Amino acid sequence: MKVNNQHYRTIWPDPDNKKIIKIIDQRYLPHRFIIEDLCTVDDFAASIKEMHVRGAGLIGATAGFAMYCACLNAPEKNFTASITNDSQKIIQTRPTAKNLTWAVDRQITVINKCATKEECIEKTFKEACDIADEDADFCRRIGEHGLQLIKEISKKKSGEPVNILTHCNAGWLAFVDYGSATAPIYAAHKAGIKVHVWVDETRPWLQGARLTCWELQEENVPNTLIADNTGGHLMQHGKVDMVIVGTDRTTFTGDVANKIGTYLKALSAKDNNIPFYVALPSSTFDWQIEDGVKQIPIEERSGNEVNYVTGLNDKNELETVLVPLKDTKSANYSFDVTPARLITSLITERGVVAAKREEILKMYPDKKSE
Repeated sequence: MKVNNQHYRTIWPDPDNKKIIKIIDQRYLPHRFIIEDLCTVDDFAASIKEMHVRGAGLIGATAGFAMYCACLNAPEKNFTASITNDSQKIIQTRPTAKNLTWAVDRQITVINKCATKEECIEKTFKEACDIADEDADFCRRIGEHGLQLIKEISKKKSGEPVNILTHCNAGWLAFVDYGSATAPIYAAHKAGIKVHVWVDETRPWLQGARLTCWELQEENVPNTLIADNTGGHLMQHGKVDMVIVGTDRTTFTGDVANKIGTYLKALSAKDNNIPFYVALPSSTFDWQIEDGVKQIPIEERSGNEVNYVTGLNDKNELETVLVPLKDTKSANYSFDVTPARLITSLITERGVVAAKREEILKMYPDKKSE
């Protein structure tokens, strides 16, 4: 997607030195656009854990390149032990996103087939690039399938914009390109369909306010920022035509773990007969877990992320301020689970599918044995 009319992906190898992997450091957006170099496994681990990168697809792509980096830096004598240690270091950075373990496991499969360190380096680099390319392509295809849903609603709107509510950031910043929840929006906008996006601010990291609004504005897509608790009111008054969100892990039975607050939006949508869609590439499915509420691990992060807010002050400086009294105890659950019964459909790279076990497995017959 575009930044100042220049195309970027969220992660890419340095064209002059492929030992260096470049990312957009999302902590400083939208006020600062900073590109960071990752050169060690510790760099990659910190970038995932500390939210330099975030979002299901991008976490997976970053993990793919992290395993390539692990091969680059592993000593010849203790190569296997080093790779095992580094893979665990990467996996432990964030527990909820399925793409993380999926990418690490995919690279380990490649490594196990290699005879030398040099072969591992060559093949894990190619695999990491493939993971990134597939993520971008899957999101592009999600956009094509989701576009049809927006078209159907647009036909009933008599020229008025289709109002879409989204939560958190499931845009291109959360993937390698296009995004999941935003891909249909970008496709519709490009096709000349009038759309307007209600953007939840998404506490406590404010991914909607900081990232989604910035993305949409760079692509000239009309949008309005709202406080997290506004969605239900808008739905009651007919100002939302559809909800599209992303997901960090989805069971093969259709339960969805997404940014905290998604469940509440799904309840509001159900109560107001508004379609609630979840967009995801197949790498986000967990083919082992059946009950999302009981089985998906929910990441708990520092309460400081709730207590402190960072923004731009009058001197054009980024400033972090404390909101409650000092030493206020805060709970910070990063995700909640939306049960399949509240979801209209899933939008995947293979098409739109009901959030039901039998329908998902019918669309992905090759995954039944996983």
